[in-house]
Amino acid sequence: MFGLADLVSLIISAFIILPVVSFLRESGYLIISAMFGVKNPRLTIGSGPRLKKIGIFDIRKYYHMYSWFSFDSLKRDNRFAYICIYAGPILINLVLALAINVLLANGFLENYRTFFERFIFYVFYFVLLDSVPMFTVNGKPNNGMILYEMLRYGKRIDYNDEPFIPATTDVEEEVQEQMEKIEEIIEEEKKSDSPPRS
Repeated sequence: MFGLADLVSLIISAFIILPVVSFLRESGYLIISAMFGVKNPRLTIGSGPRLKKIGIFDIRKYYHMYSWFSFDSLKRDNRFAYICIYAGPILINLVLALAINVLLANGFLENYRTFFERFIFYVFYFVLLDSVPMFTVNGKPNNGMILYEMLRYGKRIDYNDEPFIPATTDVEEEVQEQMEKIEEIIEEEKKSDSPPRS
């Protein structure tokens, strides 16, 4: 039976664990791409209008499990670099889950066992969906499919015109356009809310 304790667990999973796992996944791109001389990296947290930009972090208004990584170019731009970058999210989540699992198995984190067991579950969920080669709903390949194509054919062959990891410059242009539209809407609302002059 679904009770109050289950509801609390669901809320913790949806609003704490999933966003953290998503953020860690995107950090995998960042960490690995840094080894290949990434230029203009950005880690976007959340969705919707921008709240604040702090260094490479772009914090959005609507907080949930949606985060993404973008960059403009790499100094060492080659097939091996891209294979490592696409494997980064899988590896960072896998290493983290295995490390937490070892700690739990050796009696550490015992007071928070339920939380960390659930955390490991969602990490492996992301790893599974990221590593099994498939296409997503929007027709883009997941990391597993890109890795498969890169290893087998030496390039992406899915014929999708959009880059899997967007350019930070393009993302910034979209954000600026979005913020201008929001400001226009706010100005229109202010005009319509003001009392008519007599």
